[in-house]
Order: sequence, then structure tokens, then C-alpha cells
Amino acid sequence: MLRLLPERCEEILLLAAHCDDIPIGAGGTLLELCRANPGVRVTALVLSGGGTVREAEERAALAAFCPKAEIGLRVLDLPDGRLPANWERAKEALEEVRRGCSPDLIFAPVATDAHQDHRGLARLVPTAFRDHLVLGYEILKWESDLAQPGVFVPLPEDVLREKVDLLHTCYPSQYGRTWFDDEAFLGLARVRGVQCNSRYAEAFHVAKTTVGF
Repeated sequence: MLRLLPERCEEILLLAAHCDDIPIGAGGTLLELCRANPGVRVTALVLSGGGTVREAEERAALAAFCPKAEIGLRVLDLPDGRLPANWERAKEALEEVRRGCSPDLIFAPVATDAHQDHRGLARLVPTAFRDHLVLGYEILKWESDLAQPGVFVPLPEDVLREKVDLLHTCYPSQYGRTWFDDEAFLGLARVRGVQCNSRYAEAFHVAKTTVGF
């Protein structure tokens, strides 16, 4: 399988509707990426959870999932499940982020996600970032919306185990949710690993990219 490597990775942007979306969808990739690029700038915007225990969890989580990175995180307080009714505020927050950074790589939700907050943010991203590589992460939940991704990041087993351990350590508020357990995290990673000839992997969706020779 052909492997493509970015020309550079000095700044990355993380976008999420909720606290924990990013580590669930791309936690292993972030661990590998930040360790391979010490000092990388990480800018993150989360649309909900501001001023609650969820914000504190997210700050601790990003510090753990982005080792040796320079992290800037903003957590808004949009109501969970109400992004369509707060479209203008979400749009302005994204535009503000755009004015303050120039990322080499963006992690964001995908437009096929059935959750209205995830889907709404995904549809906003290309309105602000029109010439960037955007990797759409996937989140396993009760909606039957998983699509077949086309980009895979193989993960060593110890990195995947670290991801799962950190998810439990950093997000105690999510204990008891049916989709927040080892079997869900490891099961999806195993499926994606099979699909890219690896033991485990995280997978992403890309709407558009260019290849040069």
C-alpha cells in the first residue's frame, strides 16, 4: 500500500463539536504525530462544554494526547445538540480561528456523521479552510452512520492501548455510556487495521486532495 508523508507538519488544527471527540477519533494519530514532531503547534476549537467539568477534562486530555506540543485550546459553551440553532456563533468562532492560524493539517468531523453537531461543524470547515488538508475522523456511536474511509494511520498496539487508557483517565464524566468502553475503541481500530494490512489503525475521510510528482 502506498504511503504518503506530509511535506511538513509545523501546525495542526483540531476541530470538534464536543469535548472527547478529537481523542476518540484521532487520539492515537495525535500521539504518534506529536512525538514525531516535537514542538508542533496545536490549535484546538471545541464548540461545547465551556465552563463545565468537560472543559477541564478536555484541557487535561489534549495535554496528554499532544506531548511536547505547543497547545492553544478554546472551548465554547454552545448547547449540546443545538449547533443548527447557533450556526452564526459557530461560524464566527471558526472564522476567528482561521484568522489566527495557518495549519498544515486539520482534523475535523465528517459531513456524513448523523449527529447534527458533528455534521454541522464538518459543513462549516470548508467555508473557512478552502485550501487545506482536512482529515475527517470517525466516532463510533449509536447512529449507524459509519462510512468506508480512505485514509489510514496504522498504530502500534502499545500506542492504541495508551490511547484507550488515556480516554478512561481523562474523561471520567463519560463512564457508563454504552459507546465509551475498551471493546468499542479496540474493535473499530482492529477493523481499520485489517483494512490497511496492519494490526490496528485509525481511519479518516478526505473530501479533496492533490498529488504532485
